Amino acid sequence: MGGVRELTAPFVVPGPCGVAVRDRLKHLTPQDEKVLRAVGEHQGRLASRDLRARCADGLEHGAETWASRKRDLTGVSSSRIAGAITKATHDQWALARRCQAAHIQNLEAGIRTLRYRLSLPIGEPGTKRAAGGYRSQGEWFHKSRRLATLEARHAAAVRDRQAGRVRVVRGGKRLLNTRHHLADAHLTEEQWRERWEAERWFIAADGESGKRFGNETIRVTPDGEVSIKLPAPLAHLANARHGRYTLTTRIGLAHRGQEWADRTEANQAVAYRIHLDVNRGRWYLTASWQRPVVQTIPLETARGRGMIGVDTNADHFAAYHLDRHGNPIGDPHRFPYDLSGTTDHRDAQIRHALTRLINWAKQAGVAAIGIEDLDFTAEKTREKHGRRKRFRQLISGIPTGKLKARLVSMAAEQGLSIVAVDPAYTSMWGAQHWQKPLATPKRKMSRHDAAGIAIGRRALGHPVRRRTAPPPHDRSDRAGHRTAQAGPGARGREGIRPPATDHAPGGVPPSGTRKRGPSASNTVRDAPSTHRWVQDSLMHTG
Repeated sequence: MGGVRELTAPFVVPGPCGVAVRDRLKHLTPQDEKVLRAVGEHQGRLASRDLRARCADGLEHGAETWASRKRDLTGVSSSRIAGAITKATHDQWALARRCQAAHIQNLEAGIRTLRYRLSLPIGEPGTKRAAGGYRSQGEWFHKSRRLATLEARHAAAVRDRQAGRVRVVRGGKRLLNTRHHLADAHLTEEQWRERWEAERWFIAADGESGKRFGNETIRVTPDGEVSIKLPAPLAHLANARHGRYTLTTRIGLAHRGQEWADRTEANQAVAYRIHLDVNRGRWYLTASWQRPVVQTIPLETARGRGMIGVDTNADHFAAYHLDRHGNPIGDPHRFPYDLSGTTDHRDAQIRHALTRLINWAKQAGVAAIGIEDLDFTAEKTREKHGRRKRFRQLISGIPTGKLKARLVSMAAEQGLSIVAVDPAYTSMWGAQHWQKPLATPKRKMSRHDAAGIAIGRRALGHPVRRRTAPPPHDRSDRAGHRTAQAGPGARGREGIRPPATDHAPGGVPPSGTRKRGPSASNTVRDAPSTHRWVQDSLMHTG
């Protein structure tokens, strides 16, 4: 066990702190769509200009520059719209900085791997823990060129980070690159242009507690009426007082509608965003608000009624129910999903699988679900799994971050907690200690099912192995009981195993028992024939 890395302790994942619901804006008139397009285009230009100014400030940004930018935007929009745009700009710049740091770490991981493998002799065999040398002189040469390329990219990325320079594309880098591959995307230039402009629009407003219905810019009444405060240059399009435009449609939020209505009637903050789905030709309104921070339950309370251990795979969840002592109960459960196809299809598959998992956890009566705290950032490098392209695609296709966030949010609605554990060695140790013992002619056990048991036991605070090593003193219980299944307060934990009472059919005794009873004892002390104490005189003279 000298090479085993130190495992991090399990922890209860904090619950969600926000809510977002969406509804379609149906039956919009041509004038409604004209106004929405005009507002989105005008405010989108302002957002692009503000993002360019923020990127130019770099690390020299401060409260004064922020106030200056907001004053410039207020004259061509409004104070609240300017605040929403500058806040969105700061969030986007901060996200770009985090992505830049992750990119640098990825480059450093690839450089370390290349330097190590280039330092080995050609043909040096690898081990389980590290790759060996390259197989030929030609491959060694190409990898040395690859190392020089990565070092140049790393140096450029570090210079950008030190200077506070980020690379941001409003509308998305992927959609921008699609402009050069319209035939492969099955798009015309007009269709691409429509998508590009819609992605760069900005029709959003942050909520304000104490204001009417929780938002002054985009106001939605409890009966579903939607009105927008127009920016100053578009005030001539207003059809209501105070420069507002009221849409002819009404919305009805079915999901969390009562919670949303309670907030609007109490004038609590609700943020809104309006966007156009170009593929479907539909307008949508998204409402979001913050929830009060919910105190997570203690870890011991989450373990009180057992645990559902879940192993995340590329095409299914493998789950197993364990009691609070770490003993598997029943048969393994698998919840399949298909991550191929469009993003909407993948999201629907994940939601369906998580719904089935949570419903089964509720039926089992547990209070928590144990999952791995997965992060494949260091595992996706091309240098670590160069020839294993299919494996790299496999781990890149698992949406670990989105999956965990969605599971936490959906489980919180059902009163379940999520316990995250260290993912190290769960598949290997689970297969070693649990796959074969639990496999029967009627129960098929896979490595993933066994890994679910390992994850559940780790979340419960038990070791993955079924038994610990025997105590040192005479291999007896003098140094503590040798099993790790029962807690110190469990009744009978120090007792012997009860005799086997079940026998195989046909009179064949179970393994480990004798076919016939023992013969009568030769000692007088426990003679089974009379059960009497018999002691004759040592000098029997008759």
